[in-house]
Amino acid sequence: MTLHTSHSPQETTDEATRNKAARRSTLVSVWVNIVLATAQVLIGVFAKSQALVADGVHSLSDLLSDFVVLLAGHHSRKGPDADHQYGHQRYENAASLVLGLLLLAVGIGMLWSAAVKFHDPSTIPTVHSIALWVAITALVCKELLFRFMLAVAQRVRSSMLVANAWHARSDAASSLVVAIGIIGNLMGYPILDPVAALIVGFIVGKMGWSFAWSSLHDLMDRAADAEETAAIRQTLLATKGVLALHDLRTRKMGDLILVDVHLEVDGHMNVFEAHDIAERARDEVMRAHPVLNVMTHIDPVGLEHPADRSVA
Repeated sequence: MTLHTSHSPQETTDEATRNKAARRSTLVSVWVNIVLATAQVLIGVFAKSQALVADGVHSLSDLLSDFVVLLAGHHSRKGPDADHQYGHQRYENAASLVLGLLLLAVGIGMLWSAAVKFHDPSTIPTVHSIALWVAITALVCKELLFRFMLAVAQRVRSSMLVANAWHARSDAASSLVVAIGIIGNLMGYPILDPVAALIVGFIVGKMGWSFAWSSLHDLMDRAADAEETAAIRQTLLATKGVLALHDLRTRKMGDLILVDVHLEVDGHMNVFEAHDIAERARDEVMRAHPVLNVMTHIDPVGLEHPADRSVA
């Protein structure tokens, strides 16, 4: 049985590149959200648009989530220690859970705030036209930010950054709804502004629930998806000397995978040869897949097990 936690220079370089890209994209998001949140809340109050203020609060939640991502990114880079012998990659899963719960809480707050307005629609004011221009500007900025962050997240294979990118997309979608609500308000239908705020709250809450539920499963040792598991199986079987395998199990560790597997090898070979096969299998899997570690157990085949021998 072999267990390795060391990383090659290439793996170290890839991790450094990944962390640098994650930090840069998150800092871009921070500055965009600072500017947008400030403009949306201040102008939303001035223009008497509840939907724009709600959108500004959503941007503030984006800003808070960015800081959560930066904090988690810092901790997840730590290597193994006595208390975390596989490293700290699950900080990313925990951060995604926090982001999901944050979105859920913000969404519920928006729904409540908007619902209150429906008790007395006559008190809903007509918004100022400047609110529409701010909403459109926010929509464009958020959509561009989403595309930038998602491209980075997919390149470095980070589920935490994917979650944060979709958080930006949810804000872009909410800005679109807000713009439509403001247009309706300006056309003589004041109720459409709180309706837009209500829709924004639903979008945010639904996305928050999705992220929180998915992250919770990852923290409970959810297996890699069937496609990735099948690819890992094929890589192991393609290793010279591996005759078959069984009990292949996987579990998520941040954006990486831990693998446990029993490899069947020719029982006539010596221990050193069997160990070399296990080493090659491990190296091939870690080279071809996002795998943190492979633990192997060697099962000899073609020999009668001592326990099965009949007593003369």
